[in-house]
Parts: sequence; C-alpha cells; structure tokens
Amino acid sequence: MIIGTGIDLVDIPRFERTMSRTPRLMERLFAPSERTLRLPSLAARYAAKEALIKALGGSDGVHWTEIEIASEPSGRPHFLLTGTTADAVTGKGILKLHLTMSHDAGLATAFVVAEGEPL
Repeated sequence: MIIGTGIDLVDIPRFERTMSRTPRLMERLFAPSERTLRLPSLAARYAAKEALIKALGGSDGVHWTEIEIASEPSGRPHFLLTGTTADAVTGKGILKLHLTMSHDAGLATAFVVAEGEPL
C-alpha cells in the first residue's frame, strides 16, 4: 500500500548561489559521503530529501544528514537512513522507499513513493 508520495524541483543556478553564499549549508544538508559530489548532483539529492519529507507528511524527527542518497551498482539511487530519521520512517509503517532523481536544463527533480502498512 502506498503511504505517501513526494516530489520536489530545484533550480540548480539558485541552489549553487545559495551554497556559495552559505558554505555551512553543505555540512547541515549533506552526509560526508555526499559532500564531494558536483553541485547538480547535490541539487538532485536536496530535492530527494525534500521529496522524502513530503512523502512522510512532515519533518518531525527528520535530520538532513541522516538522509543519505547512495547508488546501487546499476546507478539506481536509494536512501540510506540512520538515527531518528530511520525511526520516523519505520514509525509510520513504511517498509520500502522508491526514489528517482534527475537533473537537466538547470533543474533537478526527485520523486519518492513510500510503501508499507500504515500503523
């Protein structure tokens, strides 16, 4: 059963300006393994984190650096969740998260489907 969905769209040039004006955002928004990526990829990951929060129905118990986006060998993205963020997801009865991301033409987007059994 689908528990929630979320989508987000990020303007990459605006994201780049924000990141250069406020360098500390890198540490507040991204896990250490994500921080070495190019800005378009980071913008897509930011969109994925926002889309996850929308799929959850809010940000209670969610911390940005506890949401990491990794890739399978095929390139397919998936979430690696830790801490209270992982607890918030399982606490809603979510058993599986589906994620897709893309970036092109100055935009980055992500879509999340949360699947499970509502509690």
